Amino acid sequence: MPQSLNKVILHMVFSTKDRLPLIDADIRPRLHAFIAKVFREIDPPQTQAYRVGGVADHVHIAGSLPRTTTISKLFEIVKKESSRWIKKQGDEYAKFYWQSGYGNFSVAPSQLDHLIRYIDNQEEHHKTVSFQDEFRTLLRKYDIEFDERYVWD
Repeated sequence: MPQSLNKVILHMVFSTKDRLPLIDADIRPRLHAFIAKVFREIDPPQTQAYRVGGVADHVHIAGSLPRTTTISKLFEIVKKESSRWIKKQGDEYAKFYWQSGYGNFSVAPSQLDHLIRYIDNQEEHHKTVSFQDEFRTLLRKYDIEFDERYVWD
């Protein structure tokens, strides 16, 4: 086959360092839009940010993985660029940092609409579920073994 083709949909999750609620309601939509822009610019038109959302202490991204970029590089770029951007938005964000790790889960194309609805519903979801409980549930759902001592920073 002379052409390399690829369609990998990711559910990417990462939080602020120590899960501090630093993504306030004022900055949140602009941060999500900026993350989507950074994501799409990594390897156009292969990278698509279908949805970016979250709450005060974490972000979810439904996006596609380009065939020429590793998952770790994708996270590195998105986290570094968005952290740099938010720190320029005001003194109250000067000490903003993302956690060092992340969660990444593959999603079947047939489940993309469900994932988008899940991300859109984050505000309501987190009225009753903490980020830690949500993340543990995702790890179990995707059958990922983890040691609680090393999940949080």
